[in-house]
Amino acid sequence: MPAALIGIALIVVLISWVKLHPVLSLTAGAATVGLAAGMPVAKMIDSYTKGFGSTAAGVGLLIALGAMFGRLLADSGGADEIVDTIVGKASPRALPWAMALVGALIGLPMFFEIGLVLVMPVVFLVARRSGLSLIQVGIPALAGLSVMHGLVPPHPGPLVAVDALKADLGITLGLGVLIAVPTLVLSGPLFAKVAARWVDIPAPDLFEARDADADGQPDADEPGTGRRRPTFAVTLATVLLPVVLMMGKALADIFADEGTGVRTVLDFFGTPLVALFLAVIVAMLTFGAGTGMDRSEIAQTIERSLPPVAGIILIVASGGGFKQILVDSGMGDVVADWVKDSGFSVLLLGWLVAVLIRVATGSATVATVTAAGILAPLTATLSTGETSLLVLAIGAGSLFFSHVNDAGFWLVKEFFGMSVGQTIKSWSVMETLLSVCGLVFVLLLGLVV
Repeated sequence: MPAALIGIALIVVLISWVKLHPVLSLTAGAATVGLAAGMPVAKMIDSYTKGFGSTAAGVGLLIALGAMFGRLLADSGGADEIVDTIVGKASPRALPWAMALVGALIGLPMFFEIGLVLVMPVVFLVARRSGLSLIQVGIPALAGLSVMHGLVPPHPGPLVAVDALKADLGITLGLGVLIAVPTLVLSGPLFAKVAARWVDIPAPDLFEARDADADGQPDADEPGTGRRRPTFAVTLATVLLPVVLMMGKALADIFADEGTGVRTVLDFFGTPLVALFLAVIVAMLTFGAGTGMDRSEIAQTIERSLPPVAGIILIVASGGGFKQILVDSGMGDVVADWVKDSGFSVLLLGWLVAVLIRVATGSATVATVTAAGILAPLTATLSTGETSLLVLAIGAGSLFFSHVNDAGFWLVKEFFGMSVGQTIKSWSVMETLLSVCGLVFVLLLGLVV
């Protein structure tokens, strides 16, 4: 136990105070745990590389495929089509709810930072046209993006936890959506009404509304001239394709007999790698060729999607190496024994560990990776549903109280033009509410799962 605590403390200090990159910090923490636990150097290196490689193989390609899909959605105008269609059909009173839906749909296939950049012009435009507070419109959109980032695969955090804890991805996805909906309602539109009283700021004039022709298509002088936007129906069907495939597999595993043709087919197409690969291929047709992109443009879009996620893949893989050191050094078993004797709920403990690491390092991904590695030995005594709930408890904890050591905090602050205090009273409180509500719904489901 002391070796694990020393390693975790070192990771926290290196990331938050020394400002060392998480990849180097996780590697140093893994080495510290191994040496403190008395592992031979050769075994320690072998253990780390084994964990690094298996995590990269299990999660890295999924993250890359998700990035390709997200870039195709953005470059084709599909993200704009989702936003414009939903917002265009909403009344002024319903706009905060519409923005929550926009954030959730955009956040489903995209990383938080990419989704934020995409949705901010719409947030500003809606706030200015409706006369509503920027906070009342923006907080629901941010909540939609963030809840998907923390709770719903195929985002890196949930994927890492699913891989580390050997959870069923389809069941985790279904339970994640079930928890995300009420969590989003409470932390998005409902909280926005309160936050708008605390923080009252006008929408900055950073983005102008795009003019469109009578048919709703962009004007000729808009970037991307000659392309057609995918329709809302096509866009939504493409975005939901991998979700439907993975949930189909989960339902087949529950209700269909093993060895039947239906289950065999659904098991194959619902495998995360296959589902995301098919989604990218379909997106190349619907978001690429279907909007007027030629083969070279589609290839360039795919190529541009990968550099931004390279660092995330390395961080995730390094976390896998750290996890394997914890397991092979025996630290995981020590933690498991301590939890059994402590009387703590496993779900509450998973949330609490993720909260502590999140607050200390500022990284939701590092919090998820580290907490999943620490708690991995506990899953041997858990049912399939309980393991999925543990993944979600860790994911909820990883969202807790974003503050000055989180890059997302500064991104939101600068986009909204808020002071540090205003950002804490709006964004940071919203993240904390997401985390706590997520935990409450996880615990409630734990009573029946």
